Amino acid sequence: MRAAQIVGYGEPLRVGEVPDPAPEPDGVVVALLATGICRSDWHGWRGDWGWLGGRIDLPRTPGHEIAGEVVATGPDVRAVHVGDRVTVPFHLACGLCERCRAGQANLCDAMEVLGFWRDGGYAEYVRIPHADFNCVRIPDGVTPLTASAIGCRYMTAFHAVDGRGRVRPGEWVAVHGAGGVGLSCVQIAAAAGASVVAVDIDPAKLVLAEQQGAVHTVDAGAGQDVPALVREMTGGGAHVSIDALGVRATVVNSVRSLRKRGRHVQVGLTGAEDAGEIALPIDLITLGELTVVGSHGNPHTGYPRLLSLIESGRLAPQSLVRRTVSLDQAGDVLATMDDFATSGLTVIDRFRA
Repeated sequence: MRAAQIVGYGEPLRVGEVPDPAPEPDGVVVALLATGICRSDWHGWRGDWGWLGGRIDLPRTPGHEIAGEVVATGPDVRAVHVGDRVTVPFHLACGLCERCRAGQANLCDAMEVLGFWRDGGYAEYVRIPHADFNCVRIPDGVTPLTASAIGCRYMTAFHAVDGRGRVRPGEWVAVHGAGGVGLSCVQIAAAAGASVVAVDIDPAKLVLAEQQGAVHTVDAGAGQDVPALVREMTGGGAHVSIDALGVRATVVNSVRSLRKRGRHVQVGLTGAEDAGEIALPIDLITLGELTVVGSHGNPHTGYPRLLSLIESGRLAPQSLVRRTVSLDQAGDVLATMDDFATSGLTVIDRFRA
């Protein structure tokens, strides 16, 4: 099969033929129909996240936002069949540990991140372990492009807004960073009945945020006091503020944008500059009785509700897809992320020249 592999951190991807995968006893092989290109892939390509134990071994085929059709199954697979159209959470889980049994498979004790700890979806085929647990059937009314769009950024945003942020109708939500995760948060929060303020340094991305339902935007690149503006626009501060990027400025601005008893949701993971360590305004958190929570992926148990909202048309992740590319173009897309030059979601939908 053809695959695009990381062979050196920050170096051009190597696109070529590699051996076809075979299913594990409890796994399947999926023929890819669509694979999203995520900023997490960029972090992996850059060699980040060593401080988390997440620096990938090379060579590695990246890609964790996938949709495809099952073409082979292992002898122990019971619920998934050849011909099924499926997607998977990027955080592949064991299905057996305490967290998985508690419905928190996004925190699985034996987690494997697709495209990081095992080869992923920048390829014609990918193998998925523990298939009966990890494979999520794609409803007939959902296209592969839409299904790949929910593979990481959109489902992560859904959990951040609905699960960890507990956003309710009538609340104010501030979203810091209008990349793929941020735009997804804007759309999902607006669909939940919240009023959304989007913050970014790129005016073009703020236009996209308005198209996804933001009622106010803040250009953080104009030297303005972002928290003060958010507090003014929201009449005292956001009820929920989400950092969708993971840099010092957006994290601190998010916390400072909250009203008393507000909820900060941290989605973005840091890069090499911060390496996981960012100082917070702890006195403000204490005096305002603020809540700071992390949000990682989306539990497997969250997929039925997410998919039902997509089928009903209340959520439209496909509207965030700005560009489709071939496998050969994937490396160029990653390189443009150095300067945050991508917008919305980019999806690979052509795997062989």
